[in-house]
Amino acid sequence: MGTSFQDKSALVIGRPSGIARAVVEAALAEGAEVVAAGRDAQKLRDGYGDAVRAETVDVTDDASIQALAARLGPVDHVVTTASARARGLLGDLDRESLLQSFNTKVIGPAMLAKHLSITESFTLFSGVAAFKPAVGYLGVAITNGAADFLTRSLSLEMAPVRVNAISPGVIDTGIWDALGEPGKAEYFEHFRTHNPARRIGTVEDIAQAVVFAMTNRFLTGVTLRVDGGEPLT
Repeated sequence: MGTSFQDKSALVIGRPSGIARAVVEAALAEGAEVVAAGRDAQKLRDGYGDAVRAETVDVTDDASIQALAARLGPVDHVVTTASARARGLLGDLDRESLLQSFNTKVIGPAMLAKHLSITESFTLFSGVAAFKPAVGYLGVAITNGAADFLTRSLSLEMAPVRVNAISPGVIDTGIWDALGEPGKAEYFEHFRTHNPARRIGTVEDIAQAVVFAMTNRFLTGVTLRVDGGEPLT
């Protein structure tokens, strides 16, 4: 166990799986007192057990955010991994899905910054689509681009609290299981053989970047692109 977060508190917003889970486990390993928050606190309790304190929050609901802020009081580090992806071609996108995407990944973090009492760092998530647009990912790209710019703006408004973002590339999480085993293998093989890192990212890769963003006291207003160099191809 490390000591980077000894006597520090960390709030991690997201489901008890994938990247959010890896961040929770990394923060615990570094000695943090972790609060995991999401729409379903019972799922968080079931997923983490007694290792963390589970709380309810809906980042698209200001009253929910304010209630969480009142229950927690000051918190040293906050990480939000919440997202609602608006995938699809332009002709298939609708206003509701785009608004939900922005509400969750852009407006939600802005309201978290407004209402929570954060003392040291705030880490958001952007994504590779912001830096390498692709057909079928317009909604994802503009949402991530906005999250990237929000990061820089908040770093000025919240100073000296440090605000950074993580921009993952293709990461091996459960999100790709919907493709089926053959489809997932083919998709991963394409990216593995084309990106400069010659591999698919892991949730541990992302969690390490989050810990770095949380602990480096001279890093702010930066989006760390943990993407295997995919935008270069």
